[in-house]
Amino acid sequence: MTRIDDLLAAGPTWSFEFFPPKTPEGLVAFDESVQALAELGPSYVSVTYGALGATRDTTRDLVIRVNREQAFPAMPHLTCVGHTRAELVELLEDYRAGGIENILALAGDPPADGSDPGGDFTYATELMELVREVGDFAVGVAAFPELHPRSPDRATDRRLLAAKLAQADFGLTQFFFNAEHYRVMVDELADLGCETPVIPGVMPFASVPGTRRMAGVNGSEIPRWLDEQLDAVDGDAEATRRLGVAVATDLVAELLDMGVPGVHLYALNRAQSIQEIYANLGREGQLRG
Repeated sequence: MTRIDDLLAAGPTWSFEFFPPKTPEGLVAFDESVQALAELGPSYVSVTYGALGATRDTTRDLVIRVNREQAFPAMPHLTCVGHTRAELVELLEDYRAGGIENILALAGDPPADGSDPGGDFTYATELMELVREVGDFAVGVAAFPELHPRSPDRATDRRLLAAKLAQADFGLTQFFFNAEHYRVMVDELADLGCETPVIPGVMPFASVPGTRRMAGVNGSEIPRWLDEQLDAVDGDAEATRRLGVAVATDLVAELLDMGVPGVHLYALNRAQSIQEIYANLGREGQLRG
């Protein structure tokens, strides 16, 4: 059982997200982190994809290798903006040949300077159709609990998200810090008749500037109480990491009380924070029996 929709049907999933390293040292850290977190028995892992395909080959190679070497499936993130149909077909065929059964289909961000990225696709729904055409993949899509940054209004955002999820096997959210945003999104989707499972993404942050930058890009609210705590630890890397663990532990506990279909934790290519979250939640001893 390696399709994520099948895993979700069997019960709540626990999964981790990694990013493709850019240096030999980064690759060592990636491998060490995957190996350490494999001991926690994740349902699956995912590997992100650089803007406009900047890490296309690295993501592909890592996903296929992890999928082959580990007992759990690896899922690539795949964006379509700036890609030709032929490029995407070739990549999807590589994944199919490499034994990959799950794809996270994303539109991707246009160039920050407003230039035309080129390519044959604009929307994730177009990529989803191509993925279905090329292979029998389980297809996931992104969801923004606090609305997509480019949405014109809330009603439009939810209508388009429900339509996208109707074509997908599961959804995976961007990170957020207030569980209420996730609960409201799920309720609003249910009101539109959408029953596709949406897995919350949780980031145990490790950098104050990085957290604020990513929150700004994604439209993720940093609550005032958290903003004040970030100010207090700014410049202290270990204190920042410990705060990230504490905030993520509380958020995951609250989400579990809601009965979420799974939890997707951002590993940031390091194992320690996730290991501590598992220990805080009592999952480590449970898994190791």
